[in-house]
Parts: sequence; structure tokens; C-alpha cells
Amino acid sequence: MKAMTQANLQSAFGGESQARNRYDIWGEHAGKDGFPNVERLFHCTADAEKVHAGLHFKAMKDVKGDFLVASMAGFGIGTTSENLEGAIGGEVFEYTEMYPAYIEVAEMQEEKAAVSAMRFAIEAEKVHAELFGKAKEAVDAAKDLDAEKILLCPVCGFVTITGEEEKCPICGAPSSRFKAY
Repeated sequence: MKAMTQANLQSAFGGESQARNRYDIWGEHAGKDGFPNVERLFHCTADAEKVHAGLHFKAMKDVKGDFLVASMAGFGIGTTSENLEGAIGGEVFEYTEMYPAYIEVAEMQEEKAAVSAMRFAIEAEKVHAELFGKAKEAVDAAKDLDAEKILLCPVCGFVTITGEEEKCPICGAPSSRFKAY
């Protein structure tokens, strides 16, 4: 594997791993603040970030060296609204800046597994940001997120709060494989 793609995959792995932990912690905080559906959304999206980290990890070959930090946005615990704002910022950074640059390098270096992993992530991150935005609007109105269902596609990290999909709109996995939260 080319060194630049390797470094980008390591960075993406680190960033996704950190996001996962932040979202689990912020989810616990949202639950304590009385927003159980926001809590479930955070936990579901944390698992989506784990899917992304796993895809990046599998795309790496002969991993050597330290993992790099992809984004330092959103550290610390604030109010649930502030945590959601941090989550939105992190997701937007990933799909607007980080992954497009990483994909370009991986394509240039003809690293197909890395490109595939990052393309799944970039599309899922867009959905994550949108859902966190909906959750923030609800929390800012002193309400919980309106979501009876929160489901995760374990293949690509797509998250839905409707459960209306017959298959994942990103990877095509059947909805029967989705994990409920």
C-alpha cells in the first residue's frame, strides 16, 4: 500500500474511533438530560463510526507507526445541544474535507478497498450530520428527537430513524440486516 493512503487510512481510523467514543459519552449525557431518543441516536451513530473504523482497518495492510488524529473538533462534554453541535461539525468536516482528500489520494494510488471504505463513510456521514441536526432542533426546543426507530446498517454505517428502507441506500444491504437501537 502506498504510504500516503496508508497514513490517510490510519488517520481516518483514529478519527472514527475517537468519534465513536465521543458519541457514546455524549449519548450517556443526553440520556441523563432526559433525551432518550437522542441518547439512542448517539449510541447508534457511535456503532456506525465503529463500522467505518473497521472498514478502514481492514483496508490497511502492514500497519506500522502511530495513528494520526483526523479532527480535534468536539472534545469535552457540554450541554446536549453543544454536544450535538460538535457532532455535526465533526461529521461535516469528515464528508466535506477529510474524506474527499483521502479518496483522491487513494484513487491516485489505485487502492480500491480504501476508496470503497471511504465512499461508504462519506455518504453515511452526510446522514449522520442531518440526523444530529434534527436532534439539535428538538433539544433546542426542549424536546427529545421524534424517533420510534433508530436503525444502523452494519455494512456501511448508514443510520435511519424511519425504518422505511427496504435496503440500505448507500450499500444496498437488505434492511433485515439493520441493527435496532
